[in-house]
Amino acid sequence: MTTNNQPSTWSRLRWPIKALIIALPLVALLWIAQKSGWIDKLNEQTSTASSPSLPNADNDQKKGQTTETTTSGEHRSFNFSPVAPVNGTLKGVVEVGASGFNSFVINVDKDKNWEIKSKDFGQSFVYEGLASTEDIRLGLKKYIAAMAEKGVKSNNIHFIISSGAQKEPKTGPIADELKKMGYVVNLVTAEQEGKLALKSVLPKAYYDNAFVVDIGSGNTKISYPNASGLTSLEAPGAKYYEKDMTDAAVFQEVKTKAQSIPAAKRKVCFIIGGVPYELAKKTRQGEERYTVLNAPDTYKAGDSKKVSSGLNIYKALVDATGCDTFVFDWDANFSIGFILSL
Repeated sequence: MTTNNQPSTWSRLRWPIKALIIALPLVALLWIAQKSGWIDKLNEQTSTASSPSLPNADNDQKKGQTTETTTSGEHRSFNFSPVAPVNGTLKGVVEVGASGFNSFVINVDKDKNWEIKSKDFGQSFVYEGLASTEDIRLGLKKYIAAMAEKGVKSNNIHFIISSGAQKEPKTGPIADELKKMGYVVNLVTAEQEGKLALKSVLPKAYYDNAFVVDIGSGNTKISYPNASGLTSLEAPGAKYYEKDMTDAAVFQEVKTKAQSIPAAKRKVCFIIGGVPYELAKKTRQGEERYTVLNAPDTYKAGDSKKVSSGLNIYKALVDATGCDTFVFDWDANFSIGFILSL
C-alpha cells in the first residue's frame, strides 16, 4: 500500500483563505478612510508633530535677541534686551541742541555695553533771547552739579553742541562760557551726528538688516553701516517750515536720500528725535525700552507745525524704503554715541 504524504488541497489553501478573510475588512476600512479624508488628516498631524517650524536663520545669528514684532491693536511690541555693562564707569554728557539743553548719564563698560542712569531734558531760554551770560553760566553749573551728585567725576563730563544748534547764533555765548569754565566744547557735524546716533541706537545684532534715522529740529540724519564703515546723510529737520521750505520739496529730498539705503538694510529702522518721541508717547506701554511707531497716516499733528513737518519726513522715509518697522529707542541718542566713541 502506498502512503501519500502530500498535503490535501484544503490543507494547501486553508491559510491563504484565512489571510484573505482577515485582509478584506482591513482593505475595506482603508478604502473608507481614504474616501473620508482620515488618512490625509492623519498625515498632516504626523507631519506637524515630527517637523516643528524652523527658527529664523537671521534670528539664530543674533545672540540674546528676540526679534519678533507683534501687533496688538495700535501697539506693536519689539522684544530685545541689550547686553548689560559689567564693571562699568559713570559718564555724563551735556548736549546743547537746537531746542535747548539735554543731559545724560550712562554706565558703560570696556566693551561699550551701556545702560542709561539718568536723562534730563531742559529748555534753554537762550533761544528766546531771555538769558544773560550769567544765566547761561548758572545753567551749566546746575547740570554739572547734578551729574556730580549722581557720582560722575568731573573728567567724565563732556559737552557737545549739535550741528543744528551751531546754526543758531545764540549758541556762541554758551560755547564761550564753557571754555571759560575750563571745559572742552565739542562741535559735531551733521554727518558725525548720524554716525554717533548709530553707535548708540543700533544693536550689533542688527548691523546687517537695519538703518538709523534721527529726526532733529535742525536736520534729519540717516545712517547705516557699510563695508568700510558708516554712511551718514543729512536732510532737512522737523523745523524746516521756519526756513520757508515746502512739504513737497522736503518730502522729495528725504525720499531721494533714503533711497540710497541698501535694500538689505531696510528691514528695520531704529529712529530717534523729538518728533518720533512725541509719536512714541501715544502708544508706549509702561517703561518699555523700545516702542514701534504706527504708520505715519495714523497720527494727527494737531496744531503742531513741528509734528506735522516731522510726519512729512516720516512718510518720505516709509515711501522710499518700504520699511514698516520703525523702532523708537527711549534711551539712545547721538550724545550717548559721543561718549561711546571716546
